[in-house]
Amino acid sequence: MAETATARAPHLKRVLTLWDLIFYGIVLIQPIAPVPLFGVAQDLSRGHFVTIILVAMFAMMITAVSYGRMAAVYPAAGSAYTYVGKGLNPHLGFLAGWAMFLDYLLQPLINTVWISVYIHERYVRPVPFVVWAAIVAGIVTVLNLSGIKASARANKILLAAMCVVIVAFIVFAVRFLLMGEGWSGLFSTEPFYNPKTFDSHTIWMATSFAALTYIGFDGVTTLAEDVENPKRNVMLATVLVCLFTGVFGGLEVYLGARVWPDWHTFPNLETAFMDICRRVGGAVLYHSMGGIIALAAFGSALTGGLGAARLLFGMGRDNVLPRRLFGYLSPKSNAPTYNIILIGVLAFGGAVGLNYIGNAYEHAGELLNFGAFLAFMGVNFATFWQFGFHRVTGKPRRFFADIFLPLFGFLFCGIIWWNLHRIAKIVGGIWFAIGIIYVAIKTRGFRERPVMIDFGEG
Repeated sequence: MAETATARAPHLKRVLTLWDLIFYGIVLIQPIAPVPLFGVAQDLSRGHFVTIILVAMFAMMITAVSYGRMAAVYPAAGSAYTYVGKGLNPHLGFLAGWAMFLDYLLQPLINTVWISVYIHERYVRPVPFVVWAAIVAGIVTVLNLSGIKASARANKILLAAMCVVIVAFIVFAVRFLLMGEGWSGLFSTEPFYNPKTFDSHTIWMATSFAALTYIGFDGVTTLAEDVENPKRNVMLATVLVCLFTGVFGGLEVYLGARVWPDWHTFPNLETAFMDICRRVGGAVLYHSMGGIIALAAFGSALTGGLGAARLLFGMGRDNVLPRRLFGYLSPKSNAPTYNIILIGVLAFGGAVGLNYIGNAYEHAGELLNFGAFLAFMGVNFATFWQFGFHRVTGKPRRFFADIFLPLFGFLFCGIIWWNLHRIAKIVGGIWFAIGIIYVAIKTRGFRERPVMIDFGEG
């Protein structure tokens, strides 16, 4: 091990700057992150998407500080799983990883739902949703089985296209509002607070859905070993990425709310923002926005499905899960074929099941946040424990930074988590209970250390 560490040491060069990290975080989250959420979020918040995206930003920025501080202490793949496992307890870390694992499984599902709804509602209504879900999940599965990978160049082109379309929307929306009602149409407090529809309980419930906008910000911390001055830059980058996402995303949804203030009249909630684009920019902006969202969702389903399959393979190889099934690699393609097929079946079955219940996209998003916010709570508490309780020798304890801020972040995220939809808490609770039973069996009643999950596989 010493020889291996010595051999690898020359390759661990800290070459990434603060701006490299910020750009990487923006690419992960994507500038159009709040666009697919718009109609559902407006409906859940009763017209206050701007408010809930800013409330969620506040929670995410506090959590980003905790992520950044823990990344400086434990620069390793795994993020929340590593921080909770090493900062608190390895069994709690395994459960944090189990919650994160649910998010990996849901990424292909939530994108399958959106693409299927988009095609079914906007273009080919005679074909049922279940057929489109089967087609989308099938294409993603076949491509991953064949080993096709998205290139970095394609991602950059897609990001550039997103920026062009979003800037075009902003210009057209401002022009539409000024020509229609003048400055009073452009500037209003109604998207932030409308006394006719504002309800604090509704706001808290809707904030959990709006937090989907920020999912992926913690990916910045995985580069802690490659960045200049990680103790400063990792934390600063995660906070700035959350701030940029909240402010830029807030501008997008603010303009959308002003262009279409009657949020309860959308023809379809999942694709509502496209109707706004048609109103301000005609058919060209309508199809352009729909196209880049669909491409982004398809790319996310493709890479998310492969990431989930690779994570399952890592868990199977390390005997966290049964090795014969999950640790199998195809001799021809060197791909974890059983896992890829399983992910495809889960994406299709989950999409159909949630669509049968109703509000499939909303429930998929909140179920994803069940695991995400458990992880956020774990990281905040691990930060408090690491810096407020087991503080570094010779360094004074800072009450605000080491105790108040992480505990406040833990409580804030806990309130948002508690206000998730009942379906998300039931399904997520069952998943979490399975994880507790599983780790209890594998560790002989928590007497042994659990096997580490290699999140680098994902």
